[in-house]
Amino acid sequence: MIDTRNLVDKYKNLPVETIKEELSSHAKPLSIAIENIQHDFNIGSIVRSANAFNVESVHIIGKKHWNRRGAMSTEKYLLLFHHPTINSFLKWTAENKKKIVGIDNIEGSVPLMQFEFPDNPILVFGQEGPGLSDEMKQNCTALVAIEQYGSTRSVNVGAAAAIIMYDWVRRYENK
Repeated sequence: MIDTRNLVDKYKNLPVETIKEELSSHAKPLSIAIENIQHDFNIGSIVRSANAFNVESVHIIGKKHWNRRGAMSTEKYLLLFHHPTINSFLKWTAENKKKIVGIDNIEGSVPLMQFEFPDNPILVFGQEGPGLSDEMKQNCTALVAIEQYGSTRSVNVGAAAAIIMYDWVRRYENK
C-alpha cells in the first residue's frame, strides 16, 4: 500500500513497509508509553510526535482502541505495542531493560531542566486531567515535570509529550 499523505518527499510513493523499515533502521533509542484509560483524544497527537522524532516504539497501555485522527496515519510507520494491563507493560519493560520515566507535574517530580535521562528510557504519559495512574507512578524510576511560568497548572498532555521528546532528542543528538 502506498501512502502519500503528510509524508516528507523522500518517502512519497513508497510502500508503507518500506518506509517503516527505513525509519526503524535509524530510530532514536527512546520509547514512549501512554496510559489509555479514558480514550483520550491526545493519544493521536502523541503518536504523531513520536513519529516526528522517530522513536523506536510506542506503547498503548489499557484500552486497545484509541482515537487515531490526531495521528494522521503516522502510527503505520511506528513499532506500536498494546499492553492490556500495567503488569503486561512492566513485564515488557523488564524483558527489554527499559527504565520507566513518568511525565507528570506532581509533587516530587524533578523539573525537566534538572533531570538527567537514563540510558534506554521509556517515557510514560498519563491521561489529560488525571495524569498517571497511582500504579504507574509506583513503578517509575523517576517522575519529571515541565516547568510552568504562567497561570496555568499544566500544558496539554499532547504538547507536554512533544516538549519532552524534543528535549530528549536535543540532548541525545548533542552527546
